[in-house]
Amino acid sequence: MSVMGRILALDFGRVRTGIAVTDELQLIASGLTTVSTCDLLAFLKTYTNTETVDSFVVGLPKQMNNEPSESEILIVPFITKMRKVFPQIAIIRVDERFTSKMAVQSMIDTGLKKKHRRNKALVDEISATIILQTFLNTR
Repeated sequence: MSVMGRILALDFGRVRTGIAVTDELQLIASGLTTVSTCDLLAFLKTYTNTETVDSFVVGLPKQMNNEPSESEILIVPFITKMRKVFPQIAIIRVDERFTSKMAVQSMIDTGLKKKHRRNKALVDEISATIILQTFLNTR
């Protein structure tokens, strides 16, 4: 079995971005970390220097009526920068409509205390993991 690169998923936010990653066989999505969005490009450069990344999966925030949500206006310019910095890495968009709710629900289901459920960075990381798992399940 040939080793592939990892797939990195981003739950992009104005302040923080949750990041999830697959194993090298691209089977399992795991939360990686949450970084300040202002440091995101630098983090991705460092990460791709040490790990092979086949593609980036970026959440596509939509409203219930399928219109792009207001955070999309922040994401599009960032993706433009990503394409310049990482021209060899594919960027795939995945509908992220329910990921934050699902992240909080999964925290409740696993018995995390309310104090931990208020940890926005953890919610962002779990949301990125859900975005990545959604992508893996549908490809």
